Amino acid sequence: MPQSFDLFFASSNNHKFKEAKKILEEFSINLGFFRCNLEEIQSDSLKEIAKYKATQAFEKLRKPVIVEDDGLFIDSLNGFPGPYSSYVFKTIGNKGILNLLKQKRKASFVSIISYHDKNSQKSFDSKSIGTISKKIIGKGWGYDPIFIPSNYKKTFAQLKNKNEVSHRFKALKKFASWYFDS
Repeated sequence: MPQSFDLFFASSNNHKFKEAKKILEEFSINLGFFRCNLEEIQSDSLKEIAKYKATQAFEKLRKPVIVEDDGLFIDSLNGFPGPYSSYVFKTIGNKGILNLLKQKRKASFVSIISYHDKNSQKSFDSKSIGTISKKIIGKGWGYDPIFIPSNYKKTFAQLKNKNEVSHRFKALKKFASWYFDS
C-alpha cells in the first residue's frame, strides 16, 4: 500500500528534504519528497523565487507542496550572495566566500518556505544572524561549514542541534503552526 503524505517537499536537493522532514516530524507532519528540477527565476527576492517554485511544483504534482529557498546575506558585501547563494556556492564555494572577506564578517541566513495547494499560497520566512568563520570548519553541506550563528562559537556544520536553531527550522516552525491552525 502506498504511503500517504500530508504534503510534499519539492526540490532536487535531498539534504534540504531530509532536514525539513526531520524538523516537520516533530510537528507530526508526514512529509513526502517530490524530487524535481524547478526553474529558478532571477530575482533579488527570495520570496518571489520560492513562490514561483511552489507554483511550478504544485502545477506538476497537483498536491499540497512546500518549497524552501534560502540565501546567505553578508553585510560587508552588501548582502551578496543573497538570492544567488546557490550559484555562488557552485562557482566559488566556501573558499571563494572566505577569500572575499577581510575584517567585517557579520552575515545572516534567510529561509523562505512557500506553501501551495489548490486554494492558497502562503510564505513563511525566518533569519539566523551570525558571522562568517575565517576558515571552513566541520563537515556539512552548503554554507554550514562557514556560518557561525550568534551566541554560538561553532559553525552550523559543527552544531548537533542545528535543526533546533537554524533559519530553516524557524521558518518551518512558522509554517507548521499555520498549517495546524488553518
